Amino acid sequence: MKTRSMVLVALFAAFTAIGGFIKIPVPYVPFTLQIVSVYLAGCLLGPKLGMFSQLVYVLMGLAGAPVFAEGGGPSYVLKPTFGYLIGFVVGAYMNGWFMKTFQFKKAASIFLANFSSLLVVYLCGCVWLYAAMKWIIEKPFAIGQTLWFGFVLPVPGDLLLCTVCSVIIARILPRINVVISKQEVAL
Repeated sequence: MKTRSMVLVALFAAFTAIGGFIKIPVPYVPFTLQIVSVYLAGCLLGPKLGMFSQLVYVLMGLAGAPVFAEGGGPSYVLKPTFGYLIGFVVGAYMNGWFMKTFQFKKAASIFLANFSSLLVVYLCGCVWLYAAMKWIIEKPFAIGQTLWFGFVLPVPGDLLLCTVCSVIIARILPRINVVISKQEVAL
């Protein structure tokens, strides 16, 4: 990896960690600003670097750094919300893949890329939430309860962030591409 790529991966991993500290307590799945970093990493860094940024974040937390919304350490895999962290990694990749494959430039199409990553995050999160509540916590949720606490309660805020980030990305992406093109020409 080039130095610039490593710096960007570390920067977006740090953004995700910061987003974890900005939270609104909701039962079982706190609402955080971490999804903003997933959207931005996928759209601005592309599929591989976006995924690596989220993977670095998850590995930092599992190594013991208290960067997750509720702490850190290897035992965090036993938490009902760990699936959302897996979703961050996969979601950033998917977002970047959509952006790279279809060359989205307008806010409405960027929204589709962001929304796809949001669905991946929630799919991974809800599956893990259901399994963790059943086999780890031993207070099983019905599928309806899993969807209520794992999707319906937290998703309105994330949809708002999805929309806002789509507009922001549509505005800054052309400027970033100009800067990157100038740097490549200078090399």
